[in-house]
Amino acid sequence: MDQTEVVLRVIGILTESQRMYAAVNEDVEADYQTSGAIGELFNEVFPSVAIPVGATPQEAGEAVAHAAVATTIKLTGAFAFLFSELAAVHDDGRSDIKSEDLLRELALRFFNPPADA
Repeated sequence: MDQTEVVLRVIGILTESQRMYAAVNEDVEADYQTSGAIGELFNEVFPSVAIPVGATPQEAGEAVAHAAVATTIKLTGAFAFLFSELAAVHDDGRSDIKSEDLLRELALRFFNPPADA
């Protein structure tokens, strides 16, 4: 899964989280799918790791850690990027755009990058 796909999936998770937050604060029954979406994302982006027979616990741990580093960086990068985008709008004092609308705009930008990109 490339970085664009990861960012788009994280946008989906953040959007669903906002809907859950709104439902809880408005005391409305919500469809709690976010934890499932997070689990699905993790299952899709984290690689399977084959541990050699006879590997020591340390060797097994190192193999798993080594395999997970790139994916952890992708996920952290996606969340950090989206946080920065949302924070910039907040810090600019903009009240004309809701977070969900900004996330939608970002998703469209990722789906339809400029021709010169």
